[in-house]
Amino acid sequence: MTKLSIIYYSATGHGTAMAQRLAKAAEAAGAEVRVRHIAETRDPATFAENPAWTANYEATKNLPAATGDDIVWADAVIFGSPTRFASTAAPFQTFIDSLGGLWAQGKLADKVYAAYTSSQTAHGGQETTLTALYTSLMHFGGILVPPGYTDPLKFADGNPYGVSHVTGPNNQNELNDATLAALDHMATRVVTTAAKLAN
Repeated sequence: MTKLSIIYYSATGHGTAMAQRLAKAAEAAGAEVRVRHIAETRDPATFAENPAWTANYEATKNLPAATGDDIVWADAVIFGSPTRFASTAAPFQTFIDSLGGLWAQGKLADKVYAAYTSSQTAHGGQETTLTALYTSLMHFGGILVPPGYTDPLKFADGNPYGVSHVTGPNNQNELNDATLAALDHMATRVVTTAAKLAN
């Protein structure tokens, strides 16, 4: 059974919802799945006036937080981070930067990797966020398995690099059908490819 870790940071909850959808699809594809959030690094008082951020923090703060061991355990990893100024969010990047010891031991290599993101606007840096993240995963010696245009449904969401969601200016946009289908496809593709490599 393929072991998949979904490791993500989410502020206002879209990344959490995307992680949950990926997990459901991966389990349907036969994987054993760990979903791990990257712990919030900001004082909750600093976002107390943001209801979505506060709600996501309260919903996830007592769940298991991601560690490097979740990558070591896995055959495949799907990372998620919101887009911040065309790159990953600071808590996510701090987590990546903490993996140097495992990288030096070669424990991050030869695993299948893919990623997802979200941003407030359609041109908010989603593609640069994903490609920059993949650069780090190349340093790991990872096997990148982006969805590409491997299914006609990818022409609906239009993102060959991973999966991305536009949250809207007030974070009100829920995941639409095209995004949900893209998440299902990416999870299935990652699990299937990891299983082929294992064989």
